[in-house]
Amino acid sequence: MRRQDLFHLCAQNLLRKKTRTFLTTLGVLIGCCSIVITVSLGVGMKETQEKALSELGDLTIITVNPPQNSQTGALDDHLLQQLREISVVKAVTPKFTLDIDSVTLSAGPDHRYVAQWTNIVAMDVSVMETMGYRFLEGSPATKPGDAIIGQYMAYNLKDTLRPEGDDMVNRFDGDWDGFGNQISVPAPYLDPIGQEFTLEVKTRAGVFSMPLHPVGVVKEDYSKGNETVDGVMISLDDLRRLLGQADHDIPISYDSILVKTSSISQVSGVEGKINAMGYPTESMESVRKPLEKEAQHRQMTLGSLGAISLFVAALGIINTMIMSISERTREIGIMKSLGCPVSDIRIMFLAEAGAIGFIGGVSACVISVIISVAVNFISMGPSLDHLIPALLGGEDVARISVIPPWLLLFAVLFSVLIGLGAGCYPANKAVRISVLEAIKSE
Repeated sequence: MRRQDLFHLCAQNLLRKKTRTFLTTLGVLIGCCSIVITVSLGVGMKETQEKALSELGDLTIITVNPPQNSQTGALDDHLLQQLREISVVKAVTPKFTLDIDSVTLSAGPDHRYVAQWTNIVAMDVSVMETMGYRFLEGSPATKPGDAIIGQYMAYNLKDTLRPEGDDMVNRFDGDWDGFGNQISVPAPYLDPIGQEFTLEVKTRAGVFSMPLHPVGVVKEDYSKGNETVDGVMISLDDLRRLLGQADHDIPISYDSILVKTSSISQVSGVEGKINAMGYPTESMESVRKPLEKEAQHRQMTLGSLGAISLFVAALGIINTMIMSISERTREIGIMKSLGCPVSDIRIMFLAEAGAIGFIGGVSACVISVIISVAVNFISMGPSLDHLIPALLGGEDVARISVIPPWLLLFAVLFSVLIGLGAGCYPANKAVRISVLEAIKSE
């Protein structure tokens, strides 16, 4: 029998009992839909967790701290080169922090605005964008004397012409909503961008000063350091110039080194390599890993519940196919007597079962996507502007349900396999019916 005729006969048999076929397919649809929705909720939980963690800091950043024993080398340029040679490392920058008690930052006529106890950190400013520093205003430092300031550094500036107690702006004095979120921030007394600052540092060798020109503001990111909150970042060359070391190649032992990997999944491996070199590290991996395992456990639990529904649907397919065999026993006998190969009969019943699984799986995927988008849309608020984010997500969008493409493909393939598996027993039963017995049956 030609394959075309075989599958045509299969379609006729499914349409012969429309109600039974529909109910069996509906069972597969419900089971498959349960799996997709439950797993999508788990994926959504994981995505929400990662977004929440990313608010605390960059998940791909590793902080390398000074060694705890004297046998391990210091945080120097030699170590920087070693770290840059790790294949999955995207960028590296050292950090050197000036003694906070010896630093004074001033601006305005007659140094009217003064900031004391400000973190002044020297680093490789050329890789800030590659490292993942998010600029809220301005641009990266490109010229000598250019500086990058933290998001709230302006609130460290004291107006010396105002009375004590009213000489600084408290950034927490703005308006707050009922959920504890600040919705407005008061303006500082001075906008640092475009101003000329004087940085003064007191050392044993004397007092050094240099002009600074803030050219950009970065978003706070505790994974990169407190200086992103209220500090100032300058280049290493400016640091050497400030300390009178510009004409000398004096090696600097850095306070820490930031290492950025290409992806979150590579953090653990790179951190292990650095630890093996004898250097302690810090990252968000210690927080992210337990949460990821918890999310995976929830996904498996939810997916298992959906799989039970699909197993029940498989029993429905078996029942449908067995009933079909009993009703078509005479037909099977006639096919055998006419010389129809046993393999064709088996393929016919397997195709019917697989078709039920395929139709149920595809329908479940369509319905699951609709449900997922509806849930996300309702949670975001009934606005047409939220329709696309509810479907595709976004950088600042937290979705309750997330259906990745691989989940849809898995759902369809799994449904087909369930159908084929459920059809194996009825198909084998059909081919074992003797011709004489089949013809005699009514």
